[in-house]
Amino acid sequence: LHAYYSLPRHLLRLLTGFNRRHHITPLLASLHWFPVRFRIEFKILLISFKALLGLAPSYITEMLTPYESVRSFRSSGGNLVAVPKSRLKSKGDRAFAIRALLLWNELPEEIMLADCVFF
Repeated sequence: LHAYYSLPRHLLRLLTGFNRRHHITPLLASLHWFPVRFRIEFKILLISFKALLGLAPSYITEMLTPYESVRSFRSSGGNLVAVPKSRLKSKGDRAFAIRALLLWNELPEEIMLADCVFF
């Protein structure tokens, strides 16, 4: 992934004439370019959001099951999803079926309860 990170930066420097010795981060921020990790997580969360609204394919929607607690908590009114256990910690937690659910449950409640997406 290192080449994937560095190539756009080199191309941006070439196109804008930005000096090699200066930091490129402010230029990336002004263009609203995010690191690859954040773009991947955003896409996963967007697909999860669409699945919860019923706008995604059925094979993705079937992965999301609402979390139902045995006890009644104040936070039980949220839009949490049940995360199944993965057998492999290194690669199992990277699977979409696990990672999407973990990311979704980490979101603030205001975002979970939203009914549309604004950019």
